[in-house]
Amino acid sequence: MVQDGLASQVEDLTAAGDAASKLNSETGISLLDLFLQGGFTMWILLGLSFIAAWIFVERLFAIIRASRIDHRFMEQIKQYVHNGQINYAIDLCRMTNSPIARLIEKGLERVGRPLSDVQTAVENMGNLEVGKLERGLPMLATVSGGAPMIGFLGTVIGMILAFYNMAAAGSSIDISMLSGGIYLALVTTVGGLIVGIMAFFGYNYLVSRIERIIYKMEANTIEFMDLLNEPV
Repeated sequence: MVQDGLASQVEDLTAAGDAASKLNSETGISLLDLFLQGGFTMWILLGLSFIAAWIFVERLFAIIRASRIDHRFMEQIKQYVHNGQINYAIDLCRMTNSPIARLIEKGLERVGRPLSDVQTAVENMGNLEVGKLERGLPMLATVSGGAPMIGFLGTVIGMILAFYNMAAAGSSIDISMLSGGIYLALVTTVGGLIVGIMAFFGYNYLVSRIERIIYKMEANTIEFMDLLNEPV
């Protein structure tokens, strides 16, 4: 009797599992299906996601390259300047591919002129280098703010179509028509938020990395100007 009861329970659990699996296979929907049913706005969001990813990766590698500089660079510059070997210092800057080296090079090319002219030249070069580092960031910021709005636009369009279909159905209206249209319309909002959040965090991360480079540029500029102000 006990064995019969256990066998009956096992059969019931197996049947329940089969029924749940069948229900999931019937009602489940893949991410691809959700994307395709989200409408044309999902394709716009997909394009924006590719643009944001490209800008982030390209700028990240550019910022990493710009932040690489030998810690002995300024020490070598000081030695050359103290020895009056300005040409050697300029050659060292040209061999060092970094914004800091280009700032120092611009200042070394102005050695012999008033210090105010040297500082102005270095500051102008610094502005150009910062502009190079920030290239593409406005577009990334636009994606972070525009993607959620495009997603919401797709949701509004989907809601309008859902209510239009309900009105066209007349007396044969079915609640599934409304619920199905709503959850499909909300897919675009989710997609827009995902793209916008990723672009937002990527933008702020790149900005923080650029601010570190700017700080190093300013510190090295001050050190270079102090070097030129040293008594001969």
